[in-house]
Amino acid sequence: MNRICQVGPVVIGQGEPLAIIAGPCTLESFDLSMQVGERLRDKCRSLGLPFVFKASFDKANRSSVRSARGPGMADGLATLERVGRELGVPLTTDLHDASQAQSVAEVVDMLQIPAFLCRQTDLLVAAGVAAKQSHRSVNVKKGQFLSPREMAGPIRKLAEAGCENTMLTERGTFFGYHRLVNDFIGIGDLMDLDCSAFSKSGSPPVCFDVTHSTQLPGSGEQTGGRPDRAALLARAAAAIGVHALFIEAHPNPAEALSDGATQLTIDHAELVLDEVATIRTALSEIDTGDRP
Repeated sequence: MNRICQVGPVVIGQGEPLAIIAGPCTLESFDLSMQVGERLRDKCRSLGLPFVFKASFDKANRSSVRSARGPGMADGLATLERVGRELGVPLTTDLHDASQAQSVAEVVDMLQIPAFLCRQTDLLVAAGVAAKQSHRSVNVKKGQFLSPREMAGPIRKLAEAGCENTMLTERGTFFGYHRLVNDFIGIGDLMDLDCSAFSKSGSPPVCFDVTHSTQLPGSGEQTGGRPDRAALLARAAAAIGVHALFIEAHPNPAEALSDGATQLTIDHAELVLDEVATIRTALSEIDTGDRP
């Protein structure tokens, strides 16, 4: 039995509704965040899917030093706090340095560890301590270079820092031809990850990152992508029973400050949500024996 992850009022885990973590990649402005957040919040409410708003105040892992990074921590956290208050939903954002952990935990409900930093001990310990003190959660994105089994390491570091309110996110694995490959056997292994040796119960719930999984790394100063395959991946992940989906959306992805090649339009994101909700309803009927 997988344990749960509490993100504000949203409960993610085994036996809970499919949670949606979504928003624009970069926190571009309050108005844009509200435009995306309101649409996705309302769509999730209509489908009975819990919603967590996501946006990044600093994209410190861009392909080019010239790429836009966002408003920075002070202005970004102030905007995020206002967005969360106006939308009435929990928040998540990523952090890149241990020194950011306490300030981020004072504002958002879930601290997100980027995939490239998932083994950074100082960052994980600081996030775990801050999350424990502020009654928050921590989501660790699986490194594109790690096996599912190796993700027990970050969860152990968080547990030893005092935080067991955790989640893991799958976002694809590097392959040899500028592609991220989604290994669904591996995702199943991630969902069954045994952390009982250092945590109180079970395994952390697992989120599937729909849009970052469509990235085409190594495409130049800006990462390429295949957003046309986002719905395919979302349907597959929903069908195998992941506990949450992560989706980035933008009113006009071509004009987005970051990840324009993978973000979905809001209309596209809403269609994906319709499809995954239908799949989860069908799975629920199978699980409860309601088939004809």
